[in-house]
Amino acid sequence: PEHAREVSRVGVPHALRDHVDELGETALRVLHPAGEVQGAHQVVHARSAVRGGAEEDSRVAEHLSQAGVAETARDEAVQRLGQQAQQLRAAGARSVHLLDFDAADFPSHAGVVDRAIELAGPLEIAVVAFGILGDQERAERDASHAVDIATIDYAAQISLLTLVSERMQRGHIIAFSSIAGWRARRANYVYGSTKAGLDAFCQGLADKLHGSRLGLITARPGFVIGSMTEGMKPAPLSVRPEDVAEAVVSCIDHDARRGRPRSRTIWIP
Repeated sequence: PEHAREVSRVGVPHALRDHVDELGETALRVLHPAGEVQGAHQVVHARSAVRGGAEEDSRVAEHLSQAGVAETARDEAVQRLGQQAQQLRAAGARSVHLLDFDAADFPSHAGVVDRAIELAGPLEIAVVAFGILGDQERAERDASHAVDIATIDYAAQISLLTLVSERMQRGHIIAFSSIAGWRARRANYVYGSTKAGLDAFCQGLADKLHGSRLGLITARPGFVIGSMTEGMKPAPLSVRPEDVAEAVVSCIDHDARRGRPRSRTIWIP
């Protein structure tokens, strides 16, 4: 049967005005069903990326849109965001709404999420996928840059995860960890340390949600071949954004069949 669904995607201006070239785009997206139809989804999606990175979140949105979900989005890069919105509509999204979100402006986070809920309705899927890769060499010399990376890749993440988990009654929250956090290496230990912290936070949040109707999917992809890692040599067992998206959507679909969301951590591949 056709499922009437809507998605709200909230775009975000650059979180740190002094590092616009590093932050690239940031967005918050919300997906939700138009009614209590079996299989329908409500989602909030937070996204930020370097040079268009974190493409796996867009792939997740496209998969959900193809399943009958509608999505809302806005980004400082208006032209790029407009193109993404067109792609989502082409994939099946019914509506797109635009909201400003600054990842580094913590006091504003609650208002953005609440506004997204006003536009989209109660949330059933929250995809929190924003961040910056940063410059490792610079971070080793410039403490403020290291703090910038930690602010966006860790502190802002747990802010959004806490807000959506408190506002959602059921469904799924999706967070993106990384193999970089499993064992931080010399080449990217600043970024890796933020992923390690985020992963630990997610394990605790998953324990908190145990027994509820809300599950947390923590994705741990390997090296993702995309715009964020353009020019870098792919590591063994590398994956593409669509691989990450398919793994996440597969978990959501599995829980839909069993009739109850559950928390889990998934390695990709």
